[in-house]
Amino acid sequence: MAGRNHLYIPGPTNVPTEVSNAMRVDMEDHRSPAFPELLKPLLQDLKKIFKTEQGQAFIFPATGTAGWEIALTNTLNPGDKVLIYRFGQFAHLWMDMANRLGFEVECHDVAWGKGIPLDALEVRLKEDNDHQIKAVLATHNETSTGVTSDIGGVRLAMNAANHPALLFVDGVSSIASLDFRMDDWGVDGAISGSQKGFMLPAGGAFLAFSQKAMAACNTNTYPRCFLDLKDHINTNKDGYTPYTPSTPILHGLRKSIDLLLEEGLENVFARHHRLAEGTRKAIAAWGLSLCAQPGFESNTVSAVVVPESKDARDVIATAYHKYNISLGGGLTEVAGKVFRIGHMGNMNDVSMLGAIAGVEMALLDNGFDITPGSGVAAAIEYYRATAS
Repeated sequence: MAGRNHLYIPGPTNVPTEVSNAMRVDMEDHRSPAFPELLKPLLQDLKKIFKTEQGQAFIFPATGTAGWEIALTNTLNPGDKVLIYRFGQFAHLWMDMANRLGFEVECHDVAWGKGIPLDALEVRLKEDNDHQIKAVLATHNETSTGVTSDIGGVRLAMNAANHPALLFVDGVSSIASLDFRMDDWGVDGAISGSQKGFMLPAGGAFLAFSQKAMAACNTNTYPRCFLDLKDHINTNKDGYTPYTPSTPILHGLRKSIDLLLEEGLENVFARHHRLAEGTRKAIAAWGLSLCAQPGFESNTVSAVVVPESKDARDVIATAYHKYNISLGGGLTEVAGKVFRIGHMGNMNDVSMLGAIAGVEMALLDNGFDITPGSGVAAAIEYYRATAS
């Protein structure tokens, strides 16, 4: 098929040409005297993306899933209790990891389509008089359902309960795309990955830890080796890593951060909102709805619910085989019930209109009762009216 495959999934996202070019480097000596000139500024500038001055940033040659494990095993002790609200597949997987690692997990199920219930969180923490709960695990942006939770609100609930638990946030599909304020929100462990808002290939886990979390690293007893923060602390201060890094990822990250800061983080957030809002206008014009309930809509991914008489997997297959575009599928509980449109990373109005047109054609081919051009037209009018 002529032309390239168009990637409209919620990660991995499209890699900008400038980032791809920056990654095309010869292999280099990561123990050379010059290597700190690359790593030290990277770790400092990564803090700007997390919006932390007090925290410390880390880069692991791993994934966001490894980031979950890094946060848990470096700050908690075996058998410690953690609290999590499960409202999608990735919150479920984090809960499953905590169980498998031997922590005591208190999991509260929330309807898929909603986010963290702040009132319920505050009540539960106030009930925990003995402070048995050592960490709250919060999924900022639940990719499987297109739901964004209020992390600032989570911190306010924790403060209202006067609870000392650590706050860990999965920001894999939010950081570098959605407003994220580590210091302002009192986040103790922020976790992200390379393949979403950072516009890189998979293979980099980017994290930041508060001073409170760093202090916990000095007293915890959980066994670990490759994911031990202390090894990074000891070597990063001199501009090195404890083991072989992915140098192409580091060079790509350098260019990615430069692009984000050049655009300006507030402009990045505003762009993602516009892209998402135009997509939502199209979905409404088709007569379809989001999995996310009002107030929880994500600006990085839209999970579109299909009628009970339809199978979302048919839409995804038609889009891929006939129009060469990739859409995200529904996971576990919403498999076949939703398809997902990613609007994250290196995207603009025109690329989103391509996604919307491709989806519209696939919907028509699968017998959806929609007016040809309705979604595209709705998005066009929104983007034209809001363009700067």
